[in-house]
This record gives sequence, C-alpha cells and structure tokens, in this order.
Amino acid sequence: MASTEIDALSQALARLPGLGPRSARRAVLHLLKKREGALIPLLRALESVNERLATCSVCGNVDTRDPCSICSDPRRDDRSIAVVEDVADLWALERSRLFPGRFHVLGGRLSALDGVRPEDLTIDRLVTRISQGGVDEVVLAMNATLEGQTTAHYIADRLENFPIRLTQLAHGLPVGGELDYLDDGTLAQALRARRPVS
Repeated sequence: MASTEIDALSQALARLPGLGPRSARRAVLHLLKKREGALIPLLRALESVNERLATCSVCGNVDTRDPCSICSDPRRDDRSIAVVEDVADLWALERSRLFPGRFHVLGGRLSALDGVRPEDLTIDRLVTRISQGGVDEVVLAMNATLEGQTTAHYIADRLENFPIRLTQLAHGLPVGGELDYLDDGTLAQALRARRPVS
C-alpha cells in the first residue's frame, strides 16, 4: 500500500489523457525508482513551465513566452496562416515540418449541441489579422468532424471578400478523425494535397 502522497500522485497522473490508474501507478513507480534521472528533472521542467506558461497574444499557441516561438520566428512565412481548432492540432501540424507559415488557434469549434457560438471562438481576431494585410493564403485545417467542417464553412463565409486564397486540408483524412491522432505520413499527405475551398 502506498502512502497518501504517492497515491495522490498516481491519481493526478491518471487524470492525464491516455493514462489509466494502472499506467499511472507504473509511471509513479518508475519516477520513484529513478528519482535523480526522472523524477527530479520532471519536477524542474514542470515548475519551469508552470512559472512561465503563456498563451500567445498573436496566434493562441501555448508556450513559455508571448509572442510564442513560432510567431517570433523570422523564418516563418507571414503570407500563409493555418487555422486550427486547438493547440494540439497546431502541434500536430508543426510535427510534420511541412507548413512554413503562421498559425491561428480558434480555441474550439462551432457546436450547436455544446452551445459553442462564433463569438466563443477567436474568429473575429482571425478576421482582424487578415484585414491588416500581408496574408495571401488561409489554410482551414479543421478536424474532419461535422463540427470541424461547419466551422470551416463559417470561416470561409467570413473571409470570402478578402483577396486571399482559401484552402483546406485534403480529404482523405478519416471522417470523424482528429489531427492530433493522425500518423505523420497521413498528415503530410493531407497538407501537400490541400485544395481551394469552393
């Protein structure tokens, strides 16, 4: 039987996505056995991130600085913005290393069932970014869910009067699939085969 503190750590880890109670206990045992090599570095990293955590005021990414490392990178292509539902989708696209542009995180997707309306997302901020000029292409990188595609159509309608090229990730993504769960090859193909929004 573990102490109350160790049990609390197991329960905290079990609340993370992909970790159940058994996996969390195994992770805790590993951390305790490898205190110097695993537990202490993890604690330091968590403390550092917790102290410096910020949401990027430009794109909505989560980072340890504002503007984030992507928005601060002068090598990025300012003319292209990929619009994603959440930070996990941004990170998935970044993993592919195929999109050289900037990002915009909506903070969710439209959903009548869940009561998520356009004003609950950062769509107005996206429109403001594009109205400031310098953007040639907006990639609607929504998940291939009903809500994701509804969100993409709504944004396409909002942007139809701007002199930009609107594209979206190629279909071939599994219907009902989410970007964060795709393998890198599928995601890379979807990025390469993006097409104009009609």
